[in-house]
Amino acid sequence: MTMSLSAELWPDVQPDAARRLMLAGVESFAQRGYHATTTRDIATNAGMSPAALYVHFPSKAALLFAISRSGHEQALALVQNAAEQADTPMTALREIVERFVAWHARRHTVARVVQYELGALPEQEYRVVAELRRGIERIVHDIVVRGAEAGQFTVSDPMTAARAVLSLGVDVARWYTDRSRTSPAELGRQYGELALRMLGADPARAASPRN
Repeated sequence: MTMSLSAELWPDVQPDAARRLMLAGVESFAQRGYHATTTRDIATNAGMSPAALYVHFPSKAALLFAISRSGHEQALALVQNAAEQADTPMTALREIVERFVAWHARRHTVARVVQYELGALPEQEYRVVAELRRGIERIVHDIVVRGAEAGQFTVSDPMTAARAVLSLGVDVARWYTDRSRTSPAELGRQYGELALRMLGADPARAASPRN
């Protein structure tokens, strides 16, 4: 991951030094885990002195919160956009899964930290991120409900189904690497089809809006 990527990942974060620290935090947390990472590790990866981190973030936990909140906000935005652009529950579900999975593959290092270091957040910060996660779940849940009511999906518990669908994308961050043979976009398409089949739908009836 290069420093130029930091502006792409966090375009609204200023100054550049703060973005550099966020990127260094992602790399450090991904390599060592949150608890084993020190502020010195993060500052060294960012090419700064240990004291520099505290100029932009009051603590290591605050840095993790900034990374986690941003990642969840991005995921929520892409799910909202996918839902709004589709004209049926099936196409909405497929588009959401394609984008959600592709994002977790393309940004697998960031996503791994965002998704798997939640337990390290302080209680107040955790509640903020948890609400973003619930927002994502609600969108998918509502689509599953509408699809079931329209006879497009066959599910007994829409919330369980929504969580299962989202779990497909979250898990991608655990195993995907830059050496993976399948591209993020292709993986998204494959998972979109799998998700529809999980819900008892025919993928042939829900072509992606891009097709």
